[in-house]
Amino acid sequence: MKLFEKCPICGGEITQKEVEKVLKGGTNTAIIKVMAEVCLHCGERLYTPETVSRFEEIRRKLSKEDVSEFVPIGKTFQVA
Repeated sequence: MKLFEKCPICGGEITQKEVEKVLKGGTNTAIIKVMAEVCLHCGERLYTPETVSRFEEIRRKLSKEDVSEFVPIGKTFQVA
C-alpha cells in the first residue's frame, strides 16, 4: 500500500524500494535495511509510521548504550 501517489516534495513518481538507513544515538551508529517509498525524481524517502517508531526505538537504545541485541560490523574512527 502506497502512502502517497506522488512525492510531497517535488510531485515526482514514487516507488517502493529496500533502502539502508543510518541511525545515530549518542556516540553509536546503526545501519538498518527497511522498505521505503522513494521518489524517482528527487530521491526523497517516505517511511511508514511503524518504521519511524522503530527508528526512534533504535536511537533510544543507541543513546543508552543498550546495544547487546545489535550485531557489531566494525569500528569507527575519527581522523583529526
